[in-house]
Amino acid sequence: MNSSFRIEEASLNQRIKDIADAATRLFLQQGYARTQIGHIAKAVGISVGTIYLDFTGKKEILHFILKCTIDPDFIQREFARPITDDLFVGLEDELIALLDKLGNDFAAHLENDLVDYSFERLISDTFDILSRYAVGCLFIEKNQFDFKNLAENYRTFRRKFFDTMICYMEAYIQQGTVRPLEHVELSTTLIIETLSWWAMDIRYTSFETRNISSDLAKQICMDNILSAYKNN
Repeated sequence: MNSSFRIEEASLNQRIKDIADAATRLFLQQGYARTQIGHIAKAVGISVGTIYLDFTGKKEILHFILKCTIDPDFIQREFARPITDDLFVGLEDELIALLDKLGNDFAAHLENDLVDYSFERLISDTFDILSRYAVGCLFIEKNQFDFKNLAENYRTFRRKFFDTMICYMEAYIQQGTVRPLEHVELSTTLIIETLSWWAMDIRYTSFETRNISSDLAKQICMDNILSAYKNN
């Protein structure tokens, strides 16, 4: 492969990334159904025709975004253009399987009586999960009526995630690691919603988004949640 081809390929991959980034924000902020190819083109600063050189349609852009949520290295591949939906056969099953795995992995430490698993580690891991899969989670939440099967599986995941978090909190209270709480369920909701906002919404869907690093957002969450709930 000569150098000029590599430069051209890198430029095309950057354009695909720019399209995906713009579409992500539009899908999350105004909804998938309301977003048109023209909106994406305008946000990127290219023509509608140029987008169709890279993707056969809006659905393919969405599937590309969701695939990159599962596999961040996917965007580094070389793609035949325009990208078609043939590239994403079985994607919904992959997403559902991922939700199931995340739920099971998150609960794993309960089976070991929290051996070597601190409250700090729980909060850190929860933030990391929410941050890592922010785009996929937010997309389903904001477009649940357009993607009902995914939304139903996501609700199941959220219920399991929430119930698992309550079990962790109750175990840490019993240990004396977390201070006694009068309303464990509501306090757990507050913790999850705080982590969710700082891990996901602040970057994409809050009224005034802020481009702060994930590390800083995590530090703010850790400092405040540990200060509020950890037993001194």
